Amino acid sequence: MNVLPYGPRAWLVEVPDDRVAGYAGAVARHADVAEVVPAARTVLVRLRAGAATAEVGAWLANVEPDDVADRPAPAIDIVVTYDGVDLSDVAAACGLGIDEVVARHGAATYRCAFCGFAPGFAYLAGLDPALRLARRATPRTRVPAGSVAIADVYAAVYPSASPGGWHVIGRTDATMWDAERDPPALVVPGATVRFVAAR
Repeated sequence: MNVLPYGPRAWLVEVPDDRVAGYAGAVARHADVAEVVPAARTVLVRLRAGAATAEVGAWLANVEPDDVADRPAPAIDIVVTYDGVDLSDVAAACGLGIDEVVARHGAATYRCAFCGFAPGFAYLAGLDPALRLARRATPRTRVPAGSVAIADVYAAVYPSASPGGWHVIGRTDATMWDAERDPPALVVPGATVRFVAAR
């Protein structure tokens, strides 16, 4: 792990992308850790006031990530209508038929690697390699809430209407973010997700 100072009471730790969730879970248990923020390839570790910053930094460099497969996590099914504006373009770019894109997207079990971009926007790792595409060359100024999309190695659902550059392949009525719910996010880091085609 590469541990970098991040202000007077925090460290930014560079972690292999397949170990971010496990590393975040392991460091969160330290008594001096106030907050852990996982991202695609980093974990920001903010310490409590009075923590021995240098000592914790040395410890962070040697933490062994948890085995996330052994950690209980919520399992969520999201019902999708596969009629997205980019579905046929994705099929063409991947050299697949539309039905094959839908089948491959729905066959995977995803794990929420981290949340970001907007409240409730979960980056779901586990996308079939045959569906991996770079983001759109020109982002849209508005992507509707509930849009099911893919980009790079991730799948996601837009929790609210926002600009976005992912490939939209479908839509869902699932509420991804509700400030009155506990927790507000439908999908939290570590949760597993399956996309189920609407009937």
